[in-house]
Amino acid sequence: MPNLRRRKRKTLSFSTYYVRLLFDQNLSPRLKDRLADLYPESLHLRDVGLESADDIVVWEYAKQNRFLIVSKDSDFRQLNFTLGNPPKIVWIRSGNCSTLKIEYILRNHYKDILKFYNDEKSTFLTLI
Repeated sequence: MPNLRRRKRKTLSFSTYYVRLLFDQNLSPRLKDRLADLYPESLHLRDVGLESADDIVVWEYAKQNRFLIVSKDSDFRQLNFTLGNPPKIVWIRSGNCSTLKIEYILRNHYKDILKFYNDEKSTFLTLI
């Protein structure tokens, strides 16, 4: 069928499809595998040898590699106020809870996280 032409596909940015999360040390490393269907290419600090790194080192890693930092710790919130973004911060305010509950929160708020990730003006998202 030589007369058929294909239309060029619209090229979308990588960030439109993939939200890459970087899980802080206070969250389970199992989250990256449990949430891989929604957040592919996400990592835990252990995966990159930063499990005991200072927060500013984690901040720079996330910034250079286009990750959202996910944490239950308010330290990244403070850095966000001081340094701005990138990276953006997802702060989970749920106290002591199971990995299953954190997974539920991140799944339940997927659309909110995607919108936050693609909004250039937003820098900080709190999930409860």
